[in-house]
Amino acid sequence: MIGYYIHHQGDGHVSRATAVALELSRHETVTGLSSRPRPPDWIGPWIRLAPDDDPAATSATDPTASGALHWAPTRHDGLRERMARIAGWVQRHRPRLVVVDVSVEVCLLVRTMGVPVVVVGMPGTRDDPPHQLAFRIASAIITPWPAWADPMTGAEDWTAKTHAVGAMSRFDQRAVSRGRCDPSDGRRRVLVLSGRGGTQLDIAAIAAAQRATPDWAWTILGPPGGRWIDDPWSLLCAADVVVTHAGQNAIADVAAARRPAIVIPQPRPHDEQRATAQVLERAGLAIVEPVWAQPDRWPALLAAADRLGGMRWERWSSGRGARRAAAAIRGAGLPAHASADAACA
Repeated sequence: MIGYYIHHQGDGHVSRATAVALELSRHETVTGLSSRPRPPDWIGPWIRLAPDDDPAATSATDPTASGALHWAPTRHDGLRERMARIAGWVQRHRPRLVVVDVSVEVCLLVRTMGVPVVVVGMPGTRDDPPHQLAFRIASAIITPWPAWADPMTGAEDWTAKTHAVGAMSRFDQRAVSRGRCDPSDGRRRVLVLSGRGGTQLDIAAIAAAQRATPDWAWTILGPPGGRWIDDPWSLLCAADVVVTHAGQNAIADVAAARRPAIVIPQPRPHDEQRATAQVLERAGLAIVEPVWAQPDRWPALLAAADRLGGMRWERWSSGRGARRAAAAIRGAGLPAHASADAACA
């Protein structure tokens, strides 16, 4: 059995974990551990954990343990309960390894119980002591970008156990529909993807961009002002240009659909999205804007993205990222003489 811890923030962690768990489940049972509700397409058991941020911890509770950890507030009932439940599950089921996406504290708990851990790496600056601790104790580090990309700073000492598997999208196994679903008035389509992890976008700025581009029809998914669709694949494929943040999940989905994109990174800890956007811009995969552009710039931005096209995304997304991640995870939990065979399976 394999355990899979999944962070609750946004949708990217759970979407990526579901894709990898599907591949892993071809060989063994995968148990999800998260304060998120069970995804409808999760295969295997699911352990719902207590939240570790409700009630909110105050600064007086030393959440970083004097800088050694990221989030371990003292005397917090939710944190105590979730850690006890993870430990109890490990004791009862004796998993051969646990994948952690992401939590330094869960890595440390599981590893000190004698269970190997596999860490999912994230973009941005990760040279702080807690991240370095997680990298040090991990049996393997999975990074969801191609080997040529370098959006993470701080893992240079751990390259021997790092596996860059490429983007992982829940849509990787779907066929890309090249047919364009044009609006009835002949305008081209813009799709705005805004995730549930927080955004600086506002309705007024989007409306101003729409007014400045009358030849384009805009569809907005997510906040602010947009609708939420659990499966936006058909809209992605039909879009002439996608405007998105630089979260790993959104970029993986756009790459899987091979759509031209304008990427606007949102503020995140460790400069996660900015680091991803910088790599995409250097590689010429997308048009990158540091902030939402002024209205008069949008006609040129959409035209530039349209000219760039979307086929360069194949450098970021092979469609086999989840399968490669599963092979690396399986190999990390096997004896040294067997891991090479598993990694090639």
